[in-house]
Amino acid sequence: GDRKRHRLAELSGGEQQRCAIARAFSMRPRILFADEPTGNLDSRSGQAILALMLEFQREFHTTLLMVTHNPDIARRAYTRFQLTDGRLDRSGDL
Repeated sequence: GDRKRHRLAELSGGEQQRCAIARAFSMRPRILFADEPTGNLDSRSGQAILALMLEFQREFHTTLLMVTHNPDIARRAYTRFQLTDGRLDRSGDL
């Protein structure tokens, strides 16, 4: 609310990420591809971004395909794949 008149460049990294996610979900995609959506954020902002993405995913019934190097974020996925030395392996499902 208090940042609605600010330009994108005037927002923090977390605020910019939230804008990008809201913009992506506003199109109501069937599949959303997210490449390191929390990569440049501190852990608190990263958790807020992840919570927002998962909330939108549930609300809009969107498949969320996310790439991450963060094992804590990867553990929250329903299905996981791991790429190691060029080999793609399916990790355990929750």
